[in-house]
Amino acid sequence: MKTLGVIFSNIHDREITELTGKRTLASIPFGGRYRLIDFVLSNMVNSGITKVGVITKMNYQSLMDHVGSGKYWDLNRKTGGLMVLPPYGAGEKTLYKSRFEAICGIDHFLKRSDEDYVVMSDCDTVCNFNFADVVAKHEQNHADITVIVSKMKLKGTQTQVRSAVEFDSEKRVTKVTTSQKLSGEKVVFTNMMVISRTFLLRLIENAAEWGYASFSRDVLVKGCREHRIFAYEYDGYFAKIDSLADYYARSLELLDKAKRDELFYKDGANIYTKVRDSAPARFSQGAKVTDSLVADGCEIEGEVRNSILFRGVKVARGAVISDSIVFQDTEVGEDTRLHCVIADKSVKVLGGRLLSGHETHPYYIAKETVI
Repeated sequence: MKTLGVIFSNIHDREITELTGKRTLASIPFGGRYRLIDFVLSNMVNSGITKVGVITKMNYQSLMDHVGSGKYWDLNRKTGGLMVLPPYGAGEKTLYKSRFEAICGIDHFLKRSDEDYVVMSDCDTVCNFNFADVVAKHEQNHADITVIVSKMKLKGTQTQVRSAVEFDSEKRVTKVTTSQKLSGEKVVFTNMMVISRTFLLRLIENAAEWGYASFSRDVLVKGCREHRIFAYEYDGYFAKIDSLADYYARSLELLDKAKRDELFYKDGANIYTKVRDSAPARFSQGAKVTDSLVADGCEIEGEVRNSILFRGVKVARGAVISDSIVFQDTEVGEDTRLHCVIADKSVKVLGGRLLSGHETHPYYIAKETVI
């Protein structure tokens, strides 16, 4: 079963504008040393997918710097490998405005491929998942589309539109409801799916005739009866990054070793990222670190509690960081207190400062800010 991977790097940028002002959602740092794209890329590679196209739109310089040739995911190959797909398709002059337009813009990439199936995924999903199982089920069911779903508790106040999926005893989808106001426990589409390549090309070629403009509304919601759409339930660790508060909560979940092990080492399937040669973290005499993840290259002289520190963070003597996420190369001055804070890259917080947010509304400091 030959399978092609397609990743949408910008689809949900507007959900976390604080972190995507100068980067794509795909390149948002996560877990101390990773980027969000690392999870879907690793899942595809671990599933035997060796040809992956990443659809870009804007602010993708840091993404290209991170993924490079794909060698850290064993995707620097003569045939297949990793390809960054530009935001404009052949003959197009405007940026895509929807998932369906983005798919139509890569029709040349799809036509030049010879894989039987396409795995499509966004980057707002953090999990350790084997797509090979879904592809096998997809082929067994002679499906046009297989959507990967998971149970979620929704509050009805989320900013992102969610798709609740209903299906029969054979897992064939009977109804899809798309709304921002879904509440309670729902079986929700994870924005990961398997689709037959020839069927996808047929959708693209007939989009104008059929009046298709939205993949969710026109293909999934309206196409339940017309197309063979099946559901595949995933019950492992699964986190959606819908907002800054969600990013904060899902990040600090990784301080739980059981969740961390399930995400990074499930069934021997690792999550890969770009390797940087940095010195080990240095802890000065008197430094105190508890229940935290501290990346290489950090220099700790103060106290860190229940927090995540990325590479190269410096914490001066007398400083206390608690329940916070501190990005790469940030400096925290003497006797400064950070509580429920997300500090972006290369932030400098001078001595004697007191900055605090709340777990439901973390205080965000923009990249390269001096406070």
